[in-house]
Amino acid sequence: MKGLLAGVLAVSVLLAGCGFKLRGEQNFAFESISVNAPQAGPVANELRRALGSRLRDGVLPPGGAASQVTLDLISEQREKTVVGVNAAGQVREFQLRIRVNFKLRSAEGKELIAENEILQQRDISFNESASLAKEAEEGLLYRDMQNDIVRQVLRRLAAVTVVR
Repeated sequence: MKGLLAGVLAVSVLLAGCGFKLRGEQNFAFESISVNAPQAGPVANELRRALGSRLRDGVLPPGGAASQVTLDLISEQREKTVVGVNAAGQVREFQLRIRVNFKLRSAEGKELIAENEILQQRDISFNESASLAKEAEEGLLYRDMQNDIVRQVLRRLAAVTVVR
């Protein structure tokens, strides 16, 4: 028992010494934001929800004079391409992609984050006999990619230190 305790203590000292720290809540340099998305896709909606729960003043309507920053979601695309076929020409594998372009600007119009693209992709096998299950799996993969993109955008927004 003493050996196990000593091992746990040694690992925690090593992790603390190397600067390891669990990722916590993001702190933003702004208290209000407006999300300008010409196409209200699932990523835009999820970003509004996530930002609304983390900011003191929440998400304001686009063009609102009261928001400190504006997040412009320039585009949000979902793509599905064939990447594998069998000898008979039947589809065996697809690649799913979500591509989001965004930028962040201050209320005065100063660009805080230049236009940026985030791309997530997943491969999915396909079988005609299990098409309903594969459709459900595709939906789960799109949702997973969407959540990854939202987390990446939030981390990039948290990296902004000066809003002027």
